Amino acid sequence: MQGINDKLRAAVFAISAVLLFACGGGGGGGSGGSGSGSSTAAGPAGGVTLQVVSFGDSLSDVGTYAPLASAVGGGRFTTNPGQVWTQDVAQYYGDTLSAAYTIDITHKLSAHGGLGYAEGGSTVATPANQYDFLSDVIGNIEMPVNQQVSSYLSAHGSFNANQLVLVWAGANDVLRAGNLPAAAPIVQTAATTLAQLVGQIVQNGGAHVVVVNLPNIGLSPKGLASADGGANLTQLSQLFNNTLNAALQTDGLQSKVIEVDSYTWTNQVIANFRANGFAVSNTAQACDPGKTPDDTSLLCSGATYVSANADQTYMFADDLHPTTHMHALFAQFVEQQIARSGFGR
Repeated sequence: MQGINDKLRAAVFAISAVLLFACGGGGGGGSGGSGSGSSTAAGPAGGVTLQVVSFGDSLSDVGTYAPLASAVGGGRFTTNPGQVWTQDVAQYYGDTLSAAYTIDITHKLSAHGGLGYAEGGSTVATPANQYDFLSDVIGNIEMPVNQQVSSYLSAHGSFNANQLVLVWAGANDVLRAGNLPAAAPIVQTAATTLAQLVGQIVQNGGAHVVVVNLPNIGLSPKGLASADGGANLTQLSQLFNNTLNAALQTDGLQSKVIEVDSYTWTNQVIANFRANGFAVSNTAQACDPGKTPDDTSLLCSGATYVSANADQTYMFADDLHPTTHMHALFAQFVEQQIARSGFGR
């Protein structure tokens, strides 16, 4: 593994400058790998088209670190070159989502012009330098969601009725909170802060705001591999979700946003994985740990899959992040929940 990491770092610093000038960053929209994009290609009821804005973490990151990660075939936290759910949803509504910021060879973020503000490693509000997240590859530079929102408002002034705003965050807060009971106030603070940020989006013109709760992190391969089999991460996921839901209600936001229950959805898909087109459930990962640098889906590519079609047959790319097929299914679920809210009808 050390040899692979050394090779990655050498490739990153040797090639990334060329990529930066040739590609202008990368990681934007467009077609992904096999199975990318949601299958509901007919588009939303009423033919509505929307500009998509996204805030969050690696689950929604469309390519913040692609200028460096693409040196080894990576770019997003999934089975590259496949897309993540935010890109699929954007395509469904007639848009192409690209990164708002991208990394450069000096490990600094630069404005890239897109509306995909989600960045791998981001918490709700904790500064990046308080945690070590792939710092040898990307540095401690990721913006927490409160900074993502303020950056958007500084650049664009407000949101508008022709936008769909996607918000999914809190997983890193849970993963870094430790064990209960000491972890409880950390998780609760993150959830109430996220509700406040959703309120800020609504107050600044966000008319169509999707708020996604946390999946059952305890059922991820990482959770299953932990000493308690994921029990602590499951309880913290539930605590975050209950706190977020209560805070949205207290702040008078529930009637103003579209809530998406990824926790229940993930549980159901895992329980019925074969019916959803998977051959392997949550017990293994598509990206071979022995071939994938740093064992992270950010640096995973077809060359590091455990099998040729692992992006479609596995649920998880690495020990936390969904595969291309899982992202596509979740995008369809989100689109269905938006339709159920009456939007576009």
